[in-house]
Amino acid sequence: MLNVGGGELVLLILAALIILGPSRLPHYAAKLAQGVRTLRDLADGAKAQIKTEMGPAFEDVDWRQLDPRQYDPRRIVREALVRPSAPTSNSSTVTRPDDDVASFVGPLIVHDPKCPTPFDVEAT
Repeated sequence: MLNVGGGELVLLILAALIILGPSRLPHYAAKLAQGVRTLRDLADGAKAQIKTEMGPAFEDVDWRQLDPRQYDPRRIVREALVRPSAPTSNSSTVTRPDDDVASFVGPLIVHDPKCPTPFDVEAT
């Protein structure tokens, strides 16, 4: 999340020692530990509240599917661009069986360059 490596962590600890001094450092370290404990307790409380409100359905949720790290913007853009639409007389339908999105969503509509560009009233 913060991308702080070992060297940066040592540098931050040294800066804290110099800025705070040895007399105030234990007090601030205790406050930091207390803040981390409070955040952990809040997260555990929120999880327990969700479990009680959802009931047995909480166990059926696939949390890995909801992980934002699984988000693939390329797949979402491909699915949005390869939407099925009715072919017009000006365009030809081309299906690409090797493309998993095209087989899932439908045929890919290819525009004929000799015809005028289609105009979407809802997009403007």
